[in-house]
Amino acid sequence: MKIIIVGTAFPYRGGLAAYNERLAREYVKQGNDVEMITFSLQYPGFLFPGKSQFSTEEAPEDLKIKRMVSSINPLNWVRVGRHIRKKSPDRVIFCYWMAFMAPCFGTIARFARSPKTKMVAMIHNMIPHEPTVLDKLFPKYFVDAMDGFVAMAESVIVDINRFDTFNKPKVVSPHPIYDHYGDALTKKEATIKLGLHEQKDYVLFFGLIRHYKGLDLLLEAFADERLRKFPVRLIVAGEFYENPQPYMELIIRLKLDGLVELRTGFIPDNEVRNYFSVADLIAQPYRSATQSGVSQIAYHFEKPMLVTNVGGLAEIVPDGKVGYVVGVEPKQIADAMVDFFSNQRAGKMIENIKIEKTKFLWSRMTDAIDGLFTPTLVD
Repeated sequence: MKIIIVGTAFPYRGGLAAYNERLAREYVKQGNDVEMITFSLQYPGFLFPGKSQFSTEEAPEDLKIKRMVSSINPLNWVRVGRHIRKKSPDRVIFCYWMAFMAPCFGTIARFARSPKTKMVAMIHNMIPHEPTVLDKLFPKYFVDAMDGFVAMAESVIVDINRFDTFNKPKVVSPHPIYDHYGDALTKKEATIKLGLHEQKDYVLFFGLIRHYKGLDLLLEAFADERLRKFPVRLIVAGEFYENPQPYMELIIRLKLDGLVELRTGFIPDNEVRNYFSVADLIAQPYRSATQSGVSQIAYHFEKPMLVTNVGGLAEIVPDGKVGYVVGVEPKQIADAMVDFFSNQRAGKMIENIKIEKTKFLWSRMTDAIDGLFTPTLVD
């Protein structure tokens, strides 16, 4: 097939770019002709909360990526749509994550449409974790332009159905494993690279720091006196997307100095494995969620997880098998960490992870996308 993926890709950085590029590689591996169309302007600077939107790594040589889309220029959307239509692709996959992109993507799809082309929405979030008025006004315009939808959690399907009045095809396929960060290091190798102590145990909070991700809940849980009998430290690895001061004050108030390692900048791809290799437990104390790329990095590195029972997290982290599913509450988070270290759960959980991770292959995601438009055979 001729497939065009519209969304974030190099030179932009972050989880969405990583997802789209890995999806493209899977389709290429299967023998398809794949082109990625990304942004010439993704966000106006004043809308972006981080320090930089751009990667500092080398451009991928194995992918065809064109920077064409301005998220704020309607005339550009028409031009990009017509450009795609001339190529007459079999699939155009729009990687959607926020309402701000709905007018842009919806217009491109309308002008890209041809009799043979199917418009597929790969929905990371239909409604974001921190909603705005745009989430009531814009999504339906995008949804109406699509032929089918892929979500990575059942809760996202519920959100899509709020805007889809035509009952278009939908499928849930779990977020595949992020397997492009390289092989795991030994703990000794990782501690040397990070300047940490090999004899300590480590809980890792990884990714962008925003209120909905619950770092404050994890800090409160980490202050539990029961954890002091273990040589355990908390690593916070990721960039602040909000004011860091309340977190710094919380660390001081809870007397966590010396127990928390702050590595609060953007973690480039070539350093990700250092943090997951050193970690014993990956903590995701989120207040809200759909699915999580962090869980899929943990699966790749075969690390037990602690997640809260929100969104689709419990769908991919079987409680007591590969990790813990707990309430959004510091006491329950602390209880899980105490159980993990007291009862040395890591070994059994890692064995279960090795089995469970086979459910999250990229080929299953491409099969789900392609299956949206495959007629069902009836006996």
